[in-house]
Amino acid sequence: MDYVTLALAKGRTAESTIELLNNAGIDFPDFHTKSRKLVFYNTDQTVKLIFVKAVDVPTYVEKGAADIGVVGKDNILESQADIYEILDLKLGRCQFVVAGKPETTLESTQKLTIASKYPTVAKSHFQQKGIPIETIKLNGSVELAPLIGLADIIVDIVETGTTINENGLKIIDEIEDISTRLIVNKASFTTKSALIHELINKLKSVME
Repeated sequence: MDYVTLALAKGRTAESTIELLNNAGIDFPDFHTKSRKLVFYNTDQTVKLIFVKAVDVPTYVEKGAADIGVVGKDNILESQADIYEILDLKLGRCQFVVAGKPETTLESTQKLTIASKYPTVAKSHFQQKGIPIETIKLNGSVELAPLIGLADIIVDIVETGTTINENGLKIIDEIEDISTRLIVNKASFTTKSALIHELINKLKSVME
């Protein structure tokens, strides 16, 4: 029997996605949150679920190691993967923002130094604004960068803005709304069209 391979990242989004799939009648009987297994099959073996790092989901889908993936829009934008973005699952909603010290503005003609986990997103945003920048890739605690003089501003995702506020920073600009998306490999969308459309329709039915 043919099946589709679904790439998913472990964590809070994975649990919400599994719940959504279960509601759509796509059950993974062996799955539980404390399992260390990386591969699961649904009840009728039409979906093979693989767990990978969130940042790698777009790559797995683009390269065909997975037919479909569920991942945040932040990772899609940063990866620039050549995939189809099919469905907004409306999970894990947050926002890409630019933040810095209260006195910081974006009107300077001097080159700005930006710290971010998402240098590609930062470069793209400021290129559109015509502001010259230098990026520093950080994998965590980016709020610290402006406070210690490592960077002028940061580009990060925020859910409530509490962490930014508590560290004496302010949101200067909003880049884009972020949520969890369903993405599809371009070749698989043709070769496994029936299976993929069936899964998409089941998800849509429980989201409406």
